[in-house]
Amino acid sequence: MRAIRLAAILLLLVASCSAAAAAAAVSCSDAVNALIPCGAYLIGTGATGPSLQCCKSAQALEKMATTVAMRRQLCQCLKDTGPSFGVKPERARRLPPFCKLNLNIPISPNVNCNM
Repeated sequence: MRAIRLAAILLLLVASCSAAAAAAAVSCSDAVNALIPCGAYLIGTGATGPSLQCCKSAQALEKMATTVAMRRQLCQCLKDTGPSFGVKPERARRLPPFCKLNLNIPISPNVNCNM
């Protein structure tokens, strides 16, 4: 369960910090929970590609981040939590192309979320 949450967080970090606050604001834990379907992929215990449910969850989360501030907040959340869950950076980098996420930020554990 912990690995799945990390994967979810890194997924969003991977997703270039592009989703995490809905109308009122989605918390970091909400964002991580939304990405639970991506957990096995992100930590490397699942298939070589993300599941359809993983991609749907990542796309929905991406749509929730409607402002730059929300995307930055999500980015920082995923950057801070991903490593603790064991998310593999190379898997996180592959998530956006697999799931057709439109991210304008590099997926990296060293990303500057304020750019």
